[in-house]
Amino acid sequence: MQEKLIIGTILKPQGIRGEVKVKYFTDSPEDVKKFGRVFIDGEARKIMSFRSDGEAVYLGLYGIADRNAAELLRGKEVLADRTDAPALDEGTYYIVDLLGCQVVTNTGKTLGELVKIVPAATDVYTVKQGDKEILFPTVKDLVVQVDVQNKTITVDEERFMQVAVL
Repeated sequence: MQEKLIIGTILKPQGIRGEVKVKYFTDSPEDVKKFGRVFIDGEARKIMSFRSDGEAVYLGLYGIADRNAAELLRGKEVLADRTDAPALDEGTYYIVDLLGCQVVTNTGKTLGELVKIVPAATDVYTVKQGDKEILFPTVKDLVVQVDVQNKTITVDEERFMQVAVL
């Protein structure tokens, strides 16, 4: 497992005091604040201020004092140490742990490798099988088992055929 988790992407500077607007990839905006420090381009930055509008979070970061410094961070990934992460509820996983998993059906058919997850009310997974991509929402009764240690996700084949975009 990776020791750093991608928790967001910097969208743009906000204001003139170095604050940045971040699209967060955590379940709740408050989860970002719980990390206390983040990493951008490998450099640790303490979170000095935090606020959220529900759609994004706004962070004041140590060492980013003005809009010009914040502008240099536009488009950068925001990472955090796994050890600083809040505990996960049962049945929830970090996206980074799911990427690269083999997706298989409960009948033993291999569907491919999970290459992308689009976070939404119902996350959308993209599985790559050779040159072909298959998209499917993670709807109720679809995912049977997730084994991050063995990098496999088992789905119900019948339900999968109902919801997948082949």
